Amino acid sequence: MTNKENEIAVGGLLMVGIPGPALDDSTRALIREDRVNDFILFKRNAISPEQIKGLTGELAAACAEAGLGPSLIAIDQEGGSVARLGPPFSRFPDARQLANGAEPEKALFAYARTCAVELTGVGINFNLAPVLDICPAGQGLFMERRALGDDPQKVADLGVLVIKTMQEQGLAACGKHFPGLGAARLDPHRVLPVVEQSREELLDRDLLPFQAAAEAGVAAIMSSHTIYPALDPAQPATLSPLILDGLLRQRLGYQGVIITDDLEMGAIENHHSLPEAALAAFLAGADLLLICHEHAKVRATLARLQQAVREGGISRERLTQSLARIARLRAAFISVASNQQKR
Repeated sequence: MTNKENEIAVGGLLMVGIPGPALDDSTRALIREDRVNDFILFKRNAISPEQIKGLTGELAAACAEAGLGPSLIAIDQEGGSVARLGPPFSRFPDARQLANGAEPEKALFAYARTCAVELTGVGINFNLAPVLDICPAGQGLFMERRALGDDPQKVADLGVLVIKTMQEQGLAACGKHFPGLGAARLDPHRVLPVVEQSREELLDRDLLPFQAAAEAGVAAIMSSHTIYPALDPAQPATLSPLILDGLLRQRLGYQGVIITDDLEMGAIENHHSLPEAALAAFLAGADLLLICHEHAKVRATLARLQQAVREGGISRERLTQSLARIARLRAAFISVASNQQKR
């Protein structure tokens, strides 16, 4: 690719939210002018299965008209306290409750299979689940209800069950929040947490489910907006080359897509401009940069990434690597979801 083509290609690094339940002019412009073609849906985008199916179809048509490949369309459908789709979509308890039941494997298989059928049926091909954080109960920790438990092997086994079940049904899965958010007391949506566990605890316990997920072929792993002083005292995981490249890529050998958590969260924006944080996350090792709300911030981020390409801060090799990983994820899952949607 020429340098100008590389600048245009950075739109493929972003996954963005859209304002409402129908395709709007701002999103159309991002697709047509900026080559953005990966999206995330929230409650504000969901009225009914028929409407969601229409919206995902509109997104696909707009991307095709712009000469782009099919879109990754993601959602957070963990169940319980984090479920973007209400009835008539199936409702499930929090992961903790399913994992603590009499038949956890049966319950989590049913959750994962139902998610895959229902989401792909309306054109959603990427579920930002399961949570792989290890979290003790009864300590007031932020992730308690969303986590599968506090035993690393149990979380690994149940997490892999969810991943394999969803992915065998054509729905891409995402393990989160690397390298482990279970010990956090503060909510990164609002502030920057610090997890004070030792390096040995993090490596021996918290990384086990992510290692298992990587070995199971999980489509994506999401980074945590949290500082781990034992791993990198200066930067949260999302912005840390030591954690994303050194730990996830090099130590764990993970070669799938690394996606950031939403870069508009307080943990990031209270300390960095969003465009600079997005660039830092990419340079740290992230492939897919998640911006869930304001399109003005999406455009500012695109301009900053394009500037970095022009000035040599983003190499052609690094850009190509990330775009190739994202393309492989699309190729593996989009056709299945598209076929399900047509039924």
